[in-house]
Amino acid sequence: MYNDRRPHPLVSIPPGAQQPINPSPSARTFPDHSYTFEVTPPAYNDVSNPWEEPHTPQQEQPPTRTRIQSMYSSYSSNNSSSSRPPSRSTSASVTRPSITFPEPQIYRSSSARPTISPQTPLGHRPSRSDVGHGGDPLRMRRDPSVASFATVSSYANGDDDQSYSGNDSYDHGMEEVNRGLEKISLDSEEGLRAFQLGQLPEKDQEWHRLVPPEAREALGNQEVQRQSVIFEVVKAEREYVADLEAVQDVFIEKLRTSKPPIIRENILPGFINEVFGNLDQILAYHKRMLELLFARQREQHPLIQSVADIVLDITLKSEFRSAYETYIKHYPLAESHHRKELKRNQAYETFIHSVSTDPRIRKRDLTTFLSRPVTRLPRLNLLLEQILKLTDKEYDHPDLEALPIILGILSDCIKSTQPGIEAAESKVKFWALCESLVFQKGEIIDMDLYDESRTLVYSGPVIRKIRTETGLSSTWSNLFGALLDNHFILAREANYSNGVVKRHLTSRPIPLSYLRLGAFNSPPETRRERADDGGLLESLRYQNVPLYPFTIYHASSRSTRRYTLYVTTESLRKRWHTALVDAMGVHKVREDANMWFYPNTVSDGFFRMAGRHTTSSTITSRLPGRITSAVPFYSGGKKFIVVASSSGIYASLWGNDEFRKVLHYSNPHSIIALQTLGDKVFNKFIVHSESALVSYSLDIIARMALGQAQPHALDASMERIGGRDSNIVFCKHVQLDKRALLIYASKRRLGSTLNLQVLEAVDSSKMDITPKRTSVGGPLSFRPFGEPGFIPKDAYDVTVLNKTVGICTHDGIVIADPTNLANSTVNLVPDLHQAVSNMPMAALKAKIEGAKPLGLVKLVDELLVVYDALGCYIEKYGTPKRNSGYIRWETTATSYTHRGGNILLLSPEFIEVRNIITGRIVQVIEGQDIRLLHAGPTGSSTDPILVAMKGSKDDKDGVSDKIVELTETSEITARTPSSAVSGALWDDWDM
Repeated sequence: MYNDRRPHPLVSIPPGAQQPINPSPSARTFPDHSYTFEVTPPAYNDVSNPWEEPHTPQQEQPPTRTRIQSMYSSYSSNNSSSSRPPSRSTSASVTRPSITFPEPQIYRSSSARPTISPQTPLGHRPSRSDVGHGGDPLRMRRDPSVASFATVSSYANGDDDQSYSGNDSYDHGMEEVNRGLEKISLDSEEGLRAFQLGQLPEKDQEWHRLVPPEAREALGNQEVQRQSVIFEVVKAEREYVADLEAVQDVFIEKLRTSKPPIIRENILPGFINEVFGNLDQILAYHKRMLELLFARQREQHPLIQSVADIVLDITLKSEFRSAYETYIKHYPLAESHHRKELKRNQAYETFIHSVSTDPRIRKRDLTTFLSRPVTRLPRLNLLLEQILKLTDKEYDHPDLEALPIILGILSDCIKSTQPGIEAAESKVKFWALCESLVFQKGEIIDMDLYDESRTLVYSGPVIRKIRTETGLSSTWSNLFGALLDNHFILAREANYSNGVVKRHLTSRPIPLSYLRLGAFNSPPETRRERADDGGLLESLRYQNVPLYPFTIYHASSRSTRRYTLYVTTESLRKRWHTALVDAMGVHKVREDANMWFYPNTVSDGFFRMAGRHTTSSTITSRLPGRITSAVPFYSGGKKFIVVASSSGIYASLWGNDEFRKVLHYSNPHSIIALQTLGDKVFNKFIVHSESALVSYSLDIIARMALGQAQPHALDASMERIGGRDSNIVFCKHVQLDKRALLIYASKRRLGSTLNLQVLEAVDSSKMDITPKRTSVGGPLSFRPFGEPGFIPKDAYDVTVLNKTVGICTHDGIVIADPTNLANSTVNLVPDLHQAVSNMPMAALKAKIEGAKPLGLVKLVDELLVVYDALGCYIEKYGTPKRNSGYIRWETTATSYTHRGGNILLLSPEFIEVRNIITGRIVQVIEGQDIRLLHAGPTGSSTDPILVAMKGSKDDKDGVSDKIVELTETSEITARTPSSAVSGALWDDWDM
């Protein structure tokens, strides 16, 4: 056997290939070749590295691109400096014989090595084992597997246990070499040309099939393997470019030119972009690489020194790596678009099957071609790694520096795409989940599923124990749980015969803002299941399977929406816990960083209530108490705030937590500040307390807040609005047709209805200096607006529309004309008189029974009816819209307000902010004992929103009640600095 320490070649010689016959060294002749190889007489004991230049070695430099390219440039210049000589052999006496490949150096003795001249082409030099140095010449003659060229070399080197005896032996060895070279034909070049043109049979497209046996035998196993891998790089590149060109010609171009169109013309460009991406950019780079590789083959075949410089030049381009990153990260989405189109478009499916007969496609699916760029770089990386392993480390071959750089570039590119691939694959799974969801009929649930940021965090089967109707037993239900980045979903899977999977929601999705985690460490429970061992009595045998429980619940419905779910292993339970914790944390960070309304604390510390640390009844009696309402106003260019609490009414400068008591009304229902509207000035502060409705001067309250006025001055400005014999039920400040109106309802002692009165505020600048009171003793600052009317006795609030008002009652919202209440046609909304024949409307009617109406919100072409538990849309005549769909709030609202495109629903623990058009939750603000204090007059959207909630202080002075302003935020937009600013920035730099 051949005594070689090198690994076996990577290329596989087809079975049945004929073993080359090795003639005896004396009988071998060699044909001429077009390349030259210079043999210089060796210097005794010269052990210099044949890869190094003969000049004095410089200090070693790190492998940089410049250095590597310069090495390749020098090699290219050496190889191409001389023209190719004619194909004929030279005599043995000539010192530069022409052979078909860079010939291995011929040794004089075991201790002598040749010196390479600067003009010598630097090819790969085999080691001693490649040429049989030090081996047994007799054994080599007997063993036909040993390269005969190595035997000739051993004779020429004098390795037959004889020292070098003179020029006769050396000349004799060279004559033997050249006679052997004369037998090598030019068939190798013809085969290479056919390979590059794609005309070579598949079985012959291997390096060893294009190289004469003598060349393979002379190079040694390691170099044979190296050349085979280099050839494989070229071959793989040729096939890769051919496949990408086939995609362009067979798929893309035919889709564009097909008549009739396979895909609708209006969506075809988008489809091609989504499925094929930037494949054309990648193809352009690889066509250039293939062109350079073919040129290198034609110049250096059969012994190619390196292709690393070509690969390095292409991969160093940032545009090349960027093109791959873009394509690979989008690949799962591209495949998903292709598969979806196959399912829904019969013409597209027919087209895909028809082009599979094209010789370039060879019945391969389009997904195979789409995945080619995804696998190309890893495969190229493996080939280059193998070339590096097979490059001789004894000599300073340039591949030893260039290939590690290329491998680093490719590895970084591959690693950078992995997160993108995982994200895209997750997106595909997420889309499949979205398409499989089946919601309950009638309910509008907008989870913002098709937002670009939506992701599927985790999903898997879960089990739930459900009590039977009797409550005496329970059954196990197999469900599917899906954790998105904004919702948690529980559904029941249904598999259909056509392979379609549908997931029917068993309950409303839980927004992560409301999701809370319970116990995750409870001991496992057992579930009795039928044995599945394939036995005959399988249906009669059971086994106990352990199940591991974990609990989640809805923060606003802790008892009714609490779920204990089970999984089959402890590791799955831990995985669910990790996924839930991570998703909730990320969601919280995103929500805090993208607030639609920012909660800004106005006061926290002055208003106190009795707490666990306050024990003295004396101290408790002096506490300001719980806040009931608040209103801001301006006076003298300063901003003030008036706050009503259980102990009275207080005033202070805005932002100052030191309040002064200005009025002694305890627990007033509401306070209103009528200040200005356009050019009208009112300057009135209105108090609704128990059965009284009175007004005061705002300017005097401002002076009292500053300590500049006495209480008697404020009392002197009092004006009674409501009658003494009436009980005021509610009072509302509205703006209608540029009028400031005060609407209040009063109930007489023995009346069965409420009396609704509308007053218009009078501009104080146009009032008489010495006004006369009316005969009925009405207020000076207000005048009647239309005639009074009657409304149902259970009315409790009013909402203003453009020209009408909506009066909230327990049976619905009554629409009336405030200018003529007595003669108004009473309309109740929503209008559900068609519920008998309309199933969706009947479902809506069943949902709103028992719900408390809170008001109406005017949209562009419809109205949103706001209930405490849900909302629905109606048209201007009161008929439900959107197929009688409804939105269920996640929390039971006690009040609401709206700003811009959002509606704010307030409950004792949450402020739920939803998009007013879609009903989608955009923000949730959490607190304790939340109350709406002020949102401005109905019809106004400029006043601040003030809410009260439990404060942060709990000490001997009591528990604080804080005031929070909800400030609407605006979207951050990128700003590009102007050229002037940019230029001025560098004025101080002398550059």
